[in-house]
Amino acid sequence: MQSYGLDFGINYGQIANNLPSHSRVAVLIKSLNVSRIKLYDADPNVLTTFSNSNVEFTIGLNDLQSMKDPIKAQSWVQQNVQPYLPQTKITSINVGNEVLGNNDINSYNNLLPAMKSVYNALVNLGLSQQVTVTTSHSFIIMSNSFPPSSGAFREDLIQYIQPLLSFQAQIKSPFLINAYPFFAYKGDPQHVSLNYVLFQPNAGSIDPATNLHYDNMLYAQIDAVYAAIKAVGHSDIEVKISETGWPSKGDPDEVGASLQNAEIYHSNLLKRIAMKQGTPAKPSIPIDIYVFALFNEDLKTGPASERNYGLYYPDGTPVYNLGLKNQVPQGGYFPGMIIEGKSNALSINFVLYILTFLVFVWELSIL
Repeated sequence: MQSYGLDFGINYGQIANNLPSHSRVAVLIKSLNVSRIKLYDADPNVLTTFSNSNVEFTIGLNDLQSMKDPIKAQSWVQQNVQPYLPQTKITSINVGNEVLGNNDINSYNNLLPAMKSVYNALVNLGLSQQVTVTTSHSFIIMSNSFPPSSGAFREDLIQYIQPLLSFQAQIKSPFLINAYPFFAYKGDPQHVSLNYVLFQPNAGSIDPATNLHYDNMLYAQIDAVYAAIKAVGHSDIEVKISETGWPSKGDPDEVGASLQNAEIYHSNLLKRIAMKQGTPAKPSIPIDIYVFALFNEDLKTGPASERNYGLYYPDGTPVYNLGLKNQVPQGGYFPGMIIEGKSNALSINFVLYILTFLVFVWELSIL
């Protein structure tokens, strides 16, 4: 396959007990030319490891209740952001992940105050010009997404979304949405075209209100979000995709979850990113996307698909070939890892045992 010079982000989740060291991850990220990483926390080990790299970070903050307190918000920024700047390029704080739509009214009410407190802390510390504040949303905040020009937010959530948008417009913060065409296909494979969701050649659809032609679902979803934002009074906010992906494996009832479909989805998506393509309604704004996810995460709960969104297995081998430049590290695995088939844990433990034994013998010899 062709290799692409890409500017894309990737989600680095760590709900697993078998992931490689952060230093090995840094080697992999560098080899892929990934420009942006999104964390679900503010892991100091990751932020330190990527010091003096060109990778931009979005870090996660999930304690909305505490962050309403300006003093606690400032303390959090001083502990989790300030010490790493400018060596590590933290450019965004994602306050809450998929808060709206989770049926927790308390968190709905805490979201905007928490974002404001964190933003004010950045202002107080002189960091607001280099670090922005946002939050990422599940696509379930939408009540309608087709045709895209009829995109609308759920009525029960507008009272929370509207002031949120006003604040984000004021501070010039992007609107983040997690969009998965896979879910639409899995939910209705009889009526949703697989080629349409996988960016494969297809007849597509025409939006009757705008006469715009859509040849894939993701772009239609993005434009539906733009339409929903416009419907509540804003045309000054950029939409970015904070998560999208396709699982390489799933439960028997998860239609479409397969290695082949995951490879097709991501390969075609990366081609579009390489073309710096915009959506039909926003052709001059290249799609800005964080792929989900870097690794398969074995401790995630839920259906099997949840543990199989990774582009990589934890031992460093690609789940499938995306044609990315230097996708497979030298030898197929992370540097320094000795692998025999899939029994890498035994191989590594054996090497560690030998090294420990040699060190022990050397220490005895110098006594």
